Amino acid sequence: MLFRSAPASKERRGKKKVLMLISDTGGGHRASAHALEAAMLKEMDMEVKVVDIWTEYGRFPWNKMAAGYPFCCKYPAIWKSMYYTTIGLEVPTDILWRLQCGSGFKRCIGGFDPDMVVSLHPLCQNLPLAVMDTLAKEKGLPGRTAPFATVCTDLGSAHPSWFDKRVDLCFVASEAVRKVAGRRGLKGSKVRMHGLPVRKAFWRASEQNAQATPSQMEQLGLKPNLKTVLVVGGGDGVGSLSKIVEQTASQLAKDCPGAAQVVAVCGKNKVVKKQLEARRWPGVHVEVRGFCSGISDYMEAAHVVVTKAGPGTIAEAAIRGLPTMLSSHLPGQEAGNVPFVVNKGFGRFSTQPKVIANTVSSWLQDDRELARLSAAALAAGQPEATQLIAKDLVKLLKTAA
Repeated sequence: MLFRSAPASKERRGKKKVLMLISDTGGGHRASAHALEAAMLKEMDMEVKVVDIWTEYGRFPWNKMAAGYPFCCKYPAIWKSMYYTTIGLEVPTDILWRLQCGSGFKRCIGGFDPDMVVSLHPLCQNLPLAVMDTLAKEKGLPGRTAPFATVCTDLGSAHPSWFDKRVDLCFVASEAVRKVAGRRGLKGSKVRMHGLPVRKAFWRASEQNAQATPSQMEQLGLKPNLKTVLVVGGGDGVGSLSKIVEQTASQLAKDCPGAAQVVAVCGKNKVVKKQLEARRWPGVHVEVRGFCSGISDYMEAAHVVVTKAGPGTIAEAAIRGLPTMLSSHLPGQEAGNVPFVVNKGFGRFSTQPKVIANTVSSWLQDDRELARLSAAALAAGQPEATQLIAKDLVKLLKTAA
């Protein structure tokens, strides 16, 4: 381990304190943090604090990264340029961030004085580790006394900044990401591969071909006994959600009139939600939802999911055994999620609403193909990942006692 156990005279009494560092660039980092918090609290009584450290303690313009993320999602070329130009520029950016944001990070970490720090964002390794070393030196200690772990929340590919050789443990979700970690010098027992941390509702595997009961469907406002397509636009409702819903509903009305329904989850995109609610849908039942915290229930009710290639939704869909039609991806970290789904045999990818609609309609009309896709999804799912990561983190925390 790279941290040093605290001298006995400085041991604290009371609950252990864990600081989880994120940035709200997308909802997945915070969702993963709270999932791990819940799992860790089942293992041990402790105090956990989740902090968007860049927004709360960074300086302009870095404290506006989370607010600007939805804009970048709407214009992937901007995101692509930001993602790839930062690869290989770690040294100059680290110096800049330390000068501009180092004091704020010191207030955050030093003020909470954690017994362990867990990073769940690619930009929460280098500077926090440097700050922890500085805080230790200011106390006359040879090095940090609190362990540091990284939980990479990317699935099929990952930015190099996720990986720092100084961390004590690094958790990855796939072999592809493990290879990226290895190229950055993180290998062996430091790297653990359990899967992606998911929300508590997904901590159990679904039974193959299990569907929601008629009463459960009605509670969700859905019609029982209809083949159901769940179209998800992500927390920010980005992507060609409106066109995908329109094309899919039209195709289903043509191919299997009266036998299918579409659930459109628009997230925070109130404009698209209002547009879809105002339309009439002859031959197919359509339900429109906004931001939805109970997405697990809708996945239980669905036969197919259409979604952008976000890692959290893909991991949750696999656990629910859902055939997955990917409709878009951000350049960079989400690009690897496409082969993850396609190569594991539980879905396809297209950015064209017409192709998406035709593919989904063909799946719904072929029960044998639906069963095959569902079985492949379940084989790829890792419902135990959150709890396994939590157990390892608690063990690491106890070594710092």
